[in-house]
Amino acid sequence: MDAKVIRRQKIRYRIRRKIAGTAQKPRFSVFRSNTDIYVQLIDDVSGKTLAAASSKDKEIAAQKGTKIEKSKLVGAAVARKAAELGIKDVVFDRSGYLYHGRVKSVADGAREGGLQF
Repeated sequence: MDAKVIRRQKIRYRIRRKIAGTAQKPRFSVFRSNTDIYVQLIDDVSGKTLAAASSKDKEIAAQKGTKIEKSKLVGAAVARKAAELGIKDVVFDRSGYLYHGRVKSVADGAREGGLQF
């Protein structure tokens, strides 16, 4: 592993020590690859994923636009799925990434969709 990945993992573990999701207030976990972005709502108590969305989903992948614009759509999509499950509050987990660019865009999209964190 290169130094950048190791650094992110250390930050990620530091964040995960402080936060955990429950069924009422799940963890909003973001994973960012070079091409795509993935979001999950996780209940850490039971170890289950309650809802998920990614830029690979058909309706989002069909959209034209930059990765940041698609990230916003992913945030809105996961917010819609959470609303169907009756979830309003979440704990944001940026997974060691800086709160900037695509990660910020996902958060903005989720907030506009009605999630609170």
